[in-house]
Amino acid sequence: MKSVLKFILILSALALGFTFLFMFKAPENRIILNADQTADTISRHIYGHFSEHLGHCIYGGIWVGENSPIPNTRGIRNDVVAALKRLNIPNLRWPGGCFADEYHWMDGIGPREQRPKMVNTHWGGVIEDNSFGTHEFLDLCEQLGTEPYICGNVGSGTVEEMSKWVEYITFDGESPMANLRRKNGRDKPWKVKFWGVGNENWGCGGHMTAEFYSDQFRRYATYCRNYGDNKLFRIAGGPSSRDYHWMRTLMEKVPYRIMQGVSLHYYTVPKTWGDKGSATEFNESEYFTTIQKTLFMDELVTQHAKIMDQFDPKKQVGLVVDEWGTWYNVEPGTNPGFLYQQNTLRDALVAAINLNIFNNHCDRVKMANIAQTVNVLQAMILTKDEKMILTPSFYVFEMYKVHHDAALIPLNLSCEDYVVEDKKIPALNASASKDKNGVTHITITNINPNKQIDLTIDIRGMKVTSVNGKILTAKELNAHNTFENPEAVKTQDFKDFKLSGNTLFVKMPAKSVVMLKVK
Repeated sequence: MKSVLKFILILSALALGFTFLFMFKAPENRIILNADQTADTISRHIYGHFSEHLGHCIYGGIWVGENSPIPNTRGIRNDVVAALKRLNIPNLRWPGGCFADEYHWMDGIGPREQRPKMVNTHWGGVIEDNSFGTHEFLDLCEQLGTEPYICGNVGSGTVEEMSKWVEYITFDGESPMANLRRKNGRDKPWKVKFWGVGNENWGCGGHMTAEFYSDQFRRYATYCRNYGDNKLFRIAGGPSSRDYHWMRTLMEKVPYRIMQGVSLHYYTVPKTWGDKGSATEFNESEYFTTIQKTLFMDELVTQHAKIMDQFDPKKQVGLVVDEWGTWYNVEPGTNPGFLYQQNTLRDALVAAINLNIFNNHCDRVKMANIAQTVNVLQAMILTKDEKMILTPSFYVFEMYKVHHDAALIPLNLSCEDYVVEDKKIPALNASASKDKNGVTHITITNINPNKQIDLTIDIRGMKVTSVNGKILTAKELNAHNTFENPEAVKTQDFKDFKLSGNTLFVKMPAKSVVMLKVK
């Protein structure tokens, strides 16, 4: 009898042990991908960019003038254009930002030597000579092969002023504005679809209430007319971060026929707005907070989309995240109003996470614009006189261009956590799509800076015959490219995976972004 009881106790102990082992075992890192179950299209416009009259984004970064020794085409830097063309930029937002609501477009047309000068009160108090205006911007867009996204002045401008700008650019008939355009050297109108009706009108664009701005938008948008076959996509100045009241008010008060998009602005600021932290000098705790705040974008998009769904269940109005990215203290010794910051591997991880979030919400997110293109905030490119370097963020956009206008493949991701002190976040982040040729692309980020993660990807709904990949990583989180060492961080071929049937076993290096091309 004693032996029987002893045997039962041993079995009970083993069962209890297995129970605890099951409860506390490390979670499996796995992606289940049904490649034959595609969903909405990932609009290429999610991969848009932003160029404001701020610091050296325009002047020195894009525009050097026709007499500059720096090689240029009609004043626009050749090296910057060539680099940006590698990204297949779908759209470019201009002239702001806060600058948009103090910009009067007629100051930026006609002979450059006759254009009036102004003070850029928002960004450094410098003199703006208006040498880069409407014609120059649209020339840039034509050189890039990208769609212009123009933000009009609601804060200090008038309905007439914005209405005439649309007419000047897009009308092909006989009118004072069309004739003025012809006088200034452009016979045929441009195609400009995307128009922002003001910028941050809750703040630098006028400190308006949501109710007042909604009425203003209705007035301005009414007089932003469609000329010929140029159909406008009018974007309302939407909320900052979690201002859900602003979103609800717009959706409730503005008819869909004049509002095709609503903007959302959210920046990743590691510390506080008073002391945002350094772009290159940070510890792991600050890195963790940066990624944690970046992941908040998913909650923001989800919650704003829920409000939009209540008023627009057919999703006729797009969510336009036209300002996003990291924001740190400026580099030491630079003008604090120029917002010049370095760009490290940390920024590349932030970019990859945001783009994965936008991809996965492409049913509602129809456009996004990283801030900004050159020399400002989370830039793609940094310039110094005739020199130019590409940032780690540039390489993420280059890797992710495979998602442009591809069909989203919803995925099921389960993974371990990345833990710092008493805080934790998921260690992996991913999105996937299928392009028009039937090729599947999977983009994955391992945000853990200390640990390789072994990931299993079950690919269903297709027969896998080949896989290849690209990776962006570095030895240190704060690794970055400099004018002395311009290729410290760049993409490499990635081969640390094994294919067995339709299952991929991937070794995701610490702090890395990987793109897998699956046929």
